[in-house]
Amino acid sequence: YLKIFTELLNSFAGQPGSWRHCLYFLSNSRNEYVMMYSLTVFENLVNKMWVGVASGDKAELRSCLPKLLLSQHALLPFFIRNKLCKVIVDIGRQDWPMFYHDFFSNTLQLVQSPSLAPLGLVLLKMTSEELVCPREDLSVARKEELKKLLLDQIPTVLNLLTGILETVWDKHSVAVTTPPPSPTSRESGELLTPMVLEAESGALCLLALECLAHLFSWIPLSSSITPSLLASIFHFARFGCQQAGQMVGHAERARLGVMAMNCINELMCKNCVPVDFEEFLLRMFQQTFYLLQRLTNTHSHSNTHTVKSRLQELDESYVEKFTDFLRLFVSVHLRRIESNAQFPLVEFLALLFKYTFNQPNHEGYLACLDIWSIFLDYLTTKIRSRLADSDSVINRYKDALVLLLREVLNRIQFRLNQSQLEELDDETLDDDQQTEWQRYLRQSLEVVARVMELLPSQTFSVLFPVLQEDLDIYLGLQQFIVRSGTTGRRLNITAEADCRKLHCALRDLSSLLQAVGRLAEFFTGDVFSARFNDALAIVQRLVEVSCYGSQISLYDVEMAVPSVLKPDLIDVHAQSLAALQAYSHWLAQFCSEVQRQQDQTQFVDLIRSSMAATTPLINAKVPEKLLLSACHLLVSMATTVRPVFLVSLPAAQNIFNLITENHNHRLPQEAHVLVCRALSNMLLLPWPSLPEAEQQWQSRSANHTRLLSSLTQQYRLLPRPPSHHPNTVIQQTLCVLKDLVDSISGEATKSRQICYHSLQESVQVTLALFPLFIQQPDVTDEMLSFFLTLFQALRVQMGVAFTEQIIQTFLSMFTREQLAVSILQEGSSGSKAVEKFLKILQVVVQEPGQTFKPLLPSILSLCLDQVYPIVAERSCPDVKAEMFELLFQILHQNWRFFFKSSVLSSVQRSGAEELMENQAQFITAMQAFGQSFLQPDIHIFKQNLSYLEVLNTKHKLYHRKLFRNTMLFHFINVLLQVLLHKSHDLLQDDITLALYNMAAVDFPAFYSSFLPEFLNGCQGLDPHQRTTLARNFTPERDLPSFSQGVYRIVNDLRFYRLCNGSLPAGTLKL
Repeated sequence: YLKIFTELLNSFAGQPGSWRHCLYFLSNSRNEYVMMYSLTVFENLVNKMWVGVASGDKAELRSCLPKLLLSQHALLPFFIRNKLCKVIVDIGRQDWPMFYHDFFSNTLQLVQSPSLAPLGLVLLKMTSEELVCPREDLSVARKEELKKLLLDQIPTVLNLLTGILETVWDKHSVAVTTPPPSPTSRESGELLTPMVLEAESGALCLLALECLAHLFSWIPLSSSITPSLLASIFHFARFGCQQAGQMVGHAERARLGVMAMNCINELMCKNCVPVDFEEFLLRMFQQTFYLLQRLTNTHSHSNTHTVKSRLQELDESYVEKFTDFLRLFVSVHLRRIESNAQFPLVEFLALLFKYTFNQPNHEGYLACLDIWSIFLDYLTTKIRSRLADSDSVINRYKDALVLLLREVLNRIQFRLNQSQLEELDDETLDDDQQTEWQRYLRQSLEVVARVMELLPSQTFSVLFPVLQEDLDIYLGLQQFIVRSGTTGRRLNITAEADCRKLHCALRDLSSLLQAVGRLAEFFTGDVFSARFNDALAIVQRLVEVSCYGSQISLYDVEMAVPSVLKPDLIDVHAQSLAALQAYSHWLAQFCSEVQRQQDQTQFVDLIRSSMAATTPLINAKVPEKLLLSACHLLVSMATTVRPVFLVSLPAAQNIFNLITENHNHRLPQEAHVLVCRALSNMLLLPWPSLPEAEQQWQSRSANHTRLLSSLTQQYRLLPRPPSHHPNTVIQQTLCVLKDLVDSISGEATKSRQICYHSLQESVQVTLALFPLFIQQPDVTDEMLSFFLTLFQALRVQMGVAFTEQIIQTFLSMFTREQLAVSILQEGSSGSKAVEKFLKILQVVVQEPGQTFKPLLPSILSLCLDQVYPIVAERSCPDVKAEMFELLFQILHQNWRFFFKSSVLSSVQRSGAEELMENQAQFITAMQAFGQSFLQPDIHIFKQNLSYLEVLNTKHKLYHRKLFRNTMLFHFINVLLQVLLHKSHDLLQDDITLALYNMAAVDFPAFYSSFLPEFLNGCQGLDPHQRTTLARNFTPERDLPSFSQGVYRIVNDLRFYRLCNGSLPAGTLKL
């Protein structure tokens, strides 16, 4: 029934003259549904069919609807009244000023009428919304005309709005004390406060401020925005500074405060500030400075807590808007204001400091920390650009920055803020894979790091004593460990207060260790020598803590409240290893420095102790968090630091033995892979600062072969065909091998040679096993992942013959049927295996030289004859993306496979016949690209458009004779149709740029031949409209003008179709 009823209503709405019945319903019915339906009919009539409405009917509507609004507005529900206003504004958008000359003046009259001003303001705001950013039911010329007409009215409109705000303010102001004459004044001043604000006046001001906020979003900064208007807005912005309960109607006042801040922020967003407007900006910031004083004002007899409670009582939205204002001020305008002697920047920072550290909630606090980060970035950039007087710049802000640093460090410490920090969730992960607590800590540490960059020694001297305090508690735990039973140990701390104190100290130590790790980058590079002693003190302390943790293994000890303290102890131990790992680049620099010196004791001791702290933890019985921290540190030692003696340390030998001999107590997979990577890198990576002759490659190569032989023993001995399901062995082994190859992909040739030599047998085995598992997609996916990594890292070492053998094996296995089965299970292992195979082929076709050229025909055939027909009409986005990437790489890297001549010779021949080979495949490839532009997948569209643009930039694709003569206009046509259908609007700029580059091949032909042909092919236009569209697309050759032309023709073509579709049948077109 509902469907039939809807069809009946739609049929009625489409009948000529149905609007007259609707006008009657609207005037005489009180049923909200009937009224809403009637207004929908009017809206449709005005926006879709207006061109076809008789001029007498239009005049009647322009007269009746405003009269109806004036007579009924007080009785109508808000949503009906607003819908009626919208219909009237829509008529104005079509007919003002030519046929509806009093549309805007009527609105302004309403705004000036005491009783009807609210209605006038609703219409005014809608006019701003609908006329400045109209939808596409207008021609470009009309849009431009409307904007110009409205801009002409802006001074009058702003004067009227100023008048409304001033009148209400003056009428209701009772206690008046002017604001302090200068922002530096410490005088608190009685707030200029209307004691009683009537509900009507409040609502009127709210509407006026809403109007202003929308106007400010699009009008340029100019003298129309007068000081008196600004002062009025700030009067109302102060309402937000008043606490709840201070007076009647607090919620209404708060809304006014929020809306006033909205207006101010709209002005603040504008980065383009005329020179004569800077004085005005200064006045604005002084007013805000005054507001900030009000917000953070405390009298001498009160403590800072009152600021927090004051902010807590304010409307949450107001505080958010104020924080937004501060962010805009610092990010957009600080550079303009900082040098102005009239603006007290240091005092401003003091108030911002007070505002930040009295925020009532964590989100507000983090938003303020963002502002400090923006300020610190600004300061760092300024100092880098003014090296000469950098000290004077730093000194100006030094005290503020040290205060900021201390307070941020205090805020992350549980012993000072336990109840607040316990509120933060430390379990649920957000989109960035971090918990609420981790995000809070990370943002805080980023501020610490930025201060460190500006004030290294001060930061170090603030941080280190705090760290030391918590370290002493942790290092003192050993004395509380007592025997328990025959073999056990127990932590003899049981009192609740002591356990709480220990919990806080451990949480804080964990955070401060992360802070110390975050600062590692500030001790390397050019400042290594200058800050060596500080860094050495840190690293020695970290090594000491790590060794202590590993020796007394507190995770194994019984304790009171283990659910709280045990995770704390494990985290501290893990963070001490992670912090030490962060200093691996410093250790690497230390390593290269001591190579030149005789005495290496200090360095050797650090490495030996680090290994002594790490290796006992590489054990399946150790908690995984701790185990992984130890594994990562081991990898950094082997990969980043690379000491010559590392492999010969007893601790390292123990790990070799553990991995190669102990198959029963296997580590968890992730840890096992990391340890194998570390051991492999110890043997493969060149030692820094040593000549080739001293690298001991021969013995290292033999050891590496032994290591890999042991790791792959079970895998290499798998029976063929497999007698059981060996998937676990295959998966685990290939995962390790893939990681080893990946980790040396960017290394020197020698390392890669040794790696491939050790791997050779395993690679042969994998290739032999591949056909046996072709029906098991998860195994083929794993194998292809391994081969992809091999091709990316070791294809030179593998040699041409073997590479060909591998590719031919794959090509013969991936038959059309096999591909269809795999691809059609979207997101499955089979589909992923095909993606990997296509990625392998991408690597092969990108190889320079003639090495793999013989494979090109079969790769092209696979792509165009086997994969493409399967994916062409289906979604399969992942396989499709890889297939087009492969096609692009074939064209891009092997252009001469299709076009024999170079660019230079083709230019010199000036239009003579181009030598082409494999023309059929080239045409099919281009058709595949063209076809993808007719499909809805926006990612494939964007990717393929960029591929065509690259081919044009590098190889002049659009200029090639074949493309120019047979394809160019087809592509232009398709892209224009896409713009017309609005199916890929997000890519409007990319599409327009591609259109420009295609048209630029032959502008005269584009304007004289293609454009008329394109317009003749467009349905729903009359000849006059076609001529107008062609004439309005001026034959310019620069990109901005061309883009404007494309925008205009697309917009106007849609508009004409809408108009023509709305004309009654048989209408005579002149």
